[in-house]
Amino acid sequence: MPKRNPENERIKRAYFIYLRTVKGKDETTLDKVAAAILRYEQATSFKSFKKFHFEHVNRFRKQLSKAKNDRTGTLLAKATIDAILRMIKAFFEWLAWQNGYKSRINHLDADYFNNNSKDARIAHAKREIPYPSMEQCAHAFTQMPSATLIEQRNRAAFALLMLTGARDGALTSLQLKHVDLIEGQIFQDAREVRTKNSKTFYTWFYPVADMYLVCFTDWVNMLRKDMLFAPNDALFPKPKIEVVTGKGFQTTGLTGEIYANASAFRQIIKTAFVDAGMQAFVPHSFRKTLVKYGDKTCTTREQFKAWSMNLGHDSIDTTITSYLQISVDRQGELIKGLK
Repeated sequence: MPKRNPENERIKRAYFIYLRTVKGKDETTLDKVAAAILRYEQATSFKSFKKFHFEHVNRFRKQLSKAKNDRTGTLLAKATIDAILRMIKAFFEWLAWQNGYKSRINHLDADYFNNNSKDARIAHAKREIPYPSMEQCAHAFTQMPSATLIEQRNRAAFALLMLTGARDGALTSLQLKHVDLIEGQIFQDAREVRTKNSKTFYTWFYPVADMYLVCFTDWVNMLRKDMLFAPNDALFPKPKIEVVTGKGFQTTGLTGEIYANASAFRQIIKTAFVDAGMQAFVPHSFRKTLVKYGDKTCTTREQFKAWSMNLGHDSIDTTITSYLQISVDRQGELIKGLK
């Protein structure tokens, strides 16, 4: 494989600084942009961006259409390809205004990265996202084991998802100090909690089944009173792994450390549903479960607005548009039922 182009690396570094400081993008987004641009460079054998030609884009598109997902081994989804093209288009739009590139790249050149209308429609088509019912959540939760510390931790994480609808990134970065059992709330402080768009907000516990609050309260009290965890310790910490004579590596307790990402807890939640004989629902699907439940529970617009704010939404329109989609069949049923 050709070596990376030093000139490209310098201008990419400037672009990443721009995205981080001016556009406020987080590191996860920057990683995705970097990966997308690298794909393009590989397709052009790392030619200088100054030597842009529309044929480079055609070659890149052909490679994208044959590229496979590293994890699944299947061809890249239309939505993934669309996202990659949009990220590179934004990069070239920015490049066209930079010194040393203005005379080489026209801002209209970025349009070569536009997706074709057919694939764009497929990529942006709204699809029904599966979510568990309140009854399915209750069944999965009651089937979760609780014999060990790690199993108790996992049940408490499930319980908090039901109580708050917190995103998995926030859930796994919460610290004990963010929990107020007296007020029945968690403080999603973006300075320390991985919230979406670095938003800070309070979430009060939803009025769901008592077993969730009992489980979560017992967990927090055990960490604080029995294990003497400090306020800055993780709410759902990593396990402590040690060598035990004659048994090798064993889980001997909890470290108090925060997980770097939410992948472990996504698998924990999936496993809870699969072990209970259901499909593998992900933590994010709980948000839709709670919105559907709130739509039936709330009797005034003000109540539903508060329910929406509890999820971190500034606008109730976001809650309705993202989590309360109505199928065409249901649309017909509702209209006919108004007679």
